[in-house]
Amino acid sequence: MENKYRVIDKVGLQDDEEFVDILEDKRCLSDVSFAFRTFSPPPYKVAPACSTAELNKVVLDSQYLRYVIKEVAVETGSSVEEVRDQVCRILWKMSQNLQLRFIRLMAFTFRKVFKRIFSAIYVNMEGVNALQQAAQESPVILMPNHRSYVDFLVVSYILFSYDIPLPVIAAGIPLAGMKIVGEILRRSGAFFIRRAIGSDKLYWAVLSEYVRTIVRSGFAPLEFFVEGLRSRTLKSLPPKLGMMHMILEPFLKGEVFDVTLVPISISYDRVLEESLLAHELLGVPKPRETTTGLLKASKVLRENYGCMHVNFGRPLSVRQLCEGKLNRSQYNLIPRDLPQKPNAETEACGSWLAHMIVRIQEEGTLTSPWSLMACVLLQVPTAALTEEGLLFYQLTEQTLWLRKLALDFGAHLSWPEKLSDSEVMSSTLALHRSVVYRKAGRVYLVRGDEPERKHPISPEEDMMRTAVAFLMLVSYRNQCLHVFVRPALLALAMSITKSTQRDELLTCFCFLQELFSNEFIFIPGRSSQDFDEACSLLKKCKAVHVSLWDVTVSDTGLAVLSFLQELLKPFIDSYQLMFRFLCEERDCVFTEKEFLLAVRTLGAKLIISGELHTYEALSSDVQKNVLSALRRLGAVTRIKTSENNEYKVNKSAVRRTGDMLAGRIPPQVVQAVPDARL
Repeated sequence: MENKYRVIDKVGLQDDEEFVDILEDKRCLSDVSFAFRTFSPPPYKVAPACSTAELNKVVLDSQYLRYVIKEVAVETGSSVEEVRDQVCRILWKMSQNLQLRFIRLMAFTFRKVFKRIFSAIYVNMEGVNALQQAAQESPVILMPNHRSYVDFLVVSYILFSYDIPLPVIAAGIPLAGMKIVGEILRRSGAFFIRRAIGSDKLYWAVLSEYVRTIVRSGFAPLEFFVEGLRSRTLKSLPPKLGMMHMILEPFLKGEVFDVTLVPISISYDRVLEESLLAHELLGVPKPRETTTGLLKASKVLRENYGCMHVNFGRPLSVRQLCEGKLNRSQYNLIPRDLPQKPNAETEACGSWLAHMIVRIQEEGTLTSPWSLMACVLLQVPTAALTEEGLLFYQLTEQTLWLRKLALDFGAHLSWPEKLSDSEVMSSTLALHRSVVYRKAGRVYLVRGDEPERKHPISPEEDMMRTAVAFLMLVSYRNQCLHVFVRPALLALAMSITKSTQRDELLTCFCFLQELFSNEFIFIPGRSSQDFDEACSLLKKCKAVHVSLWDVTVSDTGLAVLSFLQELLKPFIDSYQLMFRFLCEERDCVFTEKEFLLAVRTLGAKLIISGELHTYEALSSDVQKNVLSALRRLGAVTRIKTSENNEYKVNKSAVRRTGDMLAGRIPPQVVQAVPDARL
């Protein structure tokens, strides 16, 4: 019997989305029978099928690559044959070699692993059916979010389960270097690209032509992570635009009638890499991706990671999305085979599309009870969590209050229906025993095993043990921040400005969006709509009264506004700490590495002394986001491009930004520096 799961959905929707557990759905089959089942996906109707060798030949023989090869030969003084040999080597290292027998091997392996570590893998059947239809009609681009290494092939596993054409997948080049595993991944559809391409003209040309040829020919659905990297904080990252422009170009040049984008939201009750991610954020180097490392990580098979939800979004037509936003006639002026850089209009459209996809991914993710509990726990003083403990009934009451608020704000919740609220809370704590534990009716933070030592633990070591646990908690809170961030920014604007006037609140809201645009995802050009949405949501939960000119706090709204302001307080404190560091530092020029080390040292010192209360200031992601924000606002400029980029700080501009954030001077919308995001 199928194990079905209904999501507590947005208030006002008529029908609940139905999710099916694909592990339970195929339980009657043995692992071998499942792997060797008949696989007969419906064919792509627009173009005949071709092999990997034929695809690579089309890429190598393209007029575009011939043109670039001649250009590079002239620029470097090499012969055309030498440059063509380079192209062949690049393509050989890059290209996938998708073979069904290796997909069957992966299906067998993954099925065994998934049944061991996950209680269930829920998939929305409406999205799967829509994808199956779309894959027959136009080139399909699969765009999942990226939170775990498991993301990499879980989509292929699901598509194999439901007879949908298997995708080719953009992957980082380090995976190709894994002995045996790298080749298995290649034959399971992975093609490998360098993380840093820079100004390597030839590599860009080969990669872009390879991607465009896959899209033009409809060789297979193409899967890539629009965020570019795995998120170490479990919240969405600003999208990378290079691959986005590549997949749009065949449509823009009229080589295909349409391209279909499919956002995919993958949600985890518990992430396999939770401890590893926290250590990386604290400056511990990321382990190299090796086969040996993979084998050593086999201890994860002894753990329970709860449920995974994979939500396939509605297929989106690029043709319809770009209608009225983009003039494609410019592409008729230059032969299709010649290189053509996207103009400002095309870049803006690509950026808008990419940000919209990430927002749809966020809206499609399911918020777990643990994510809401993490929000509550992080607003408890550190000493209470590590020494005194939080009363379990208080945690339950506050989490249930937050569940109602999340539903009012339109969240999708994965809250088990057949269990009582107390049972849900207890089972959630048991699942996350690596982060918290329950004892004598109280909930405490797990701080890791203290190693045997001859000497007492130092304050620095003790602080780092606590920091790891807190950053694990922070990551799970981050999974639901997108639900609250817009009303939270408005609540923060009301606190900063001490004003009720809509125009003043909107100005502050826009300033906060610009400052925090590396922390949270905002679609470019939609600040006014985001502000109106924030007003509407706070009005809906009866926290504020909204008129044409004013936004005022209601008699019952203080609890909601206080919670939302506290939700963003760690970001405020972390940013102000780094602003303070930059203003007090004698040297105005520094490298990123120097900045990260110095800020982490200062943050650790202030936490130990009790002056700073947020461990998020120690996170390298937050530190890098501050640097990016100040560059965008013109307060920091990059003065040298090399392996260690150097930055020059404008102390008065940094101080002014800090004063606006603290409400000492009226916030203003600051014009962002062009290309600071790239």
